[in-house]
Amino acid sequence: MRIAVAIDGSENALRAAKHSIYLVKHLPEAVLELIFVVDFDKVKDDYLLTQNKDSLVLEREKKIKPVLQEAEKDHIPTTVTILKGNPSQEIIRYVNNESIDQLILGSRGLNLFQEMMLGSVSHKVMKHVQCPVTIVK
Repeated sequence: MRIAVAIDGSENALRAAKHSIYLVKHLPEAVLELIFVVDFDKVKDDYLLTQNKDSLVLEREKKIKPVLQEAEKDHIPTTVTILKGNPSQEIIRYVNNESIDQLILGSRGLNLFQEMMLGSVSHKVMKHVQCPVTIVK
């Protein structure tokens, strides 16, 4: 069983990752996969501010490392997949093409009005993936 969790370095994503680690720990055949999407729009802005590619790589590693450390504590084998593009579109495409059995996402807890105005990655993904989705608040 392949369980994937989308992470972005936020507290919400870390909570979702901890939930996914808990699930994998209790499902003997399960494998955990971390999905991190490099958002091109944000990368361009960050690159213009830093002017240093190495600092962007370090920033990405800083967002992924806490989740890897959590998994290591429980001896959970973990793979990391890095995608590039629009986060919701890339997660949907990847999960549907790679036969993921369960997807776990963090949620910022937007109210209905905020979600309509701003959009929500978790809401968009939930509507379009072909596997069960767990959203962790």
